[in-house]
Amino acid sequence: MRVHVADHPLITHKLTVLRDSQTTSPVFRALVEELMTLLAYEGTRDVRVEPVDIITPVAPTTGVRIAEPKPLIVPILRAGLGMLEGMVKLLPSAEVGFLGMARNEETLEPTTYAERLPDDLSGRQCFVLDPMLATGGSLIAAIDFLLQRGATDVTAICILAAPEGLEAVEKAMYGRDVTVVLGAVDEKLNEHGYIVPGLGDAGDRLYGTV
Repeated sequence: MRVHVADHPLITHKLTVLRDSQTTSPVFRALVEELMTLLAYEGTRDVRVEPVDIITPVAPTTGVRIAEPKPLIVPILRAGLGMLEGMVKLLPSAEVGFLGMARNEETLEPTTYAERLPDDLSGRQCFVLDPMLATGGSLIAAIDFLLQRGATDVTAICILAAPEGLEAVEKAMYGRDVTVVLGAVDEKLNEHGYIVPGLGDAGDRLYGTV
């Protein structure tokens, strides 16, 4: 497994505004979309391409295009939906699937309550979107789900991670073709399984249900 923390001043600046408890839901949503586009540049660095011949206004040349089968983008509901628009702006030809996962607040274990994915993901590159890598349970379950359906490599893109969750994912995905792209790695998890300093509940802040 590979881990990449996107250390860029614009990402740090936007993260600071996201963390601020005074940031409103509309601003929060816009910033998540902007951050996602920045992180997606890093996350798609190894997207598969194939050569294509074209003719420019001056001369013939060979370029590249996104290879078949098209990549699959999988936001984890509900908070991952806030990242989707920023990702499809960068990969408009990709297909989109959905995984609905919830965390039991007592056990901190994930449960899958909905999925809308192709039955066969053989040969597919998949991009999983989840704002917060806290305990790692939901992300591990989501990646396992995709690999079991035949996905050949998976890239997870998260805005923030806790060291405990990142360690859990690295342990679970050892030896597998998995990449995790992060905006930042924070200090720790608190006793309730929330990232510290973090930014609170991403889903609540995205959709105004705090």
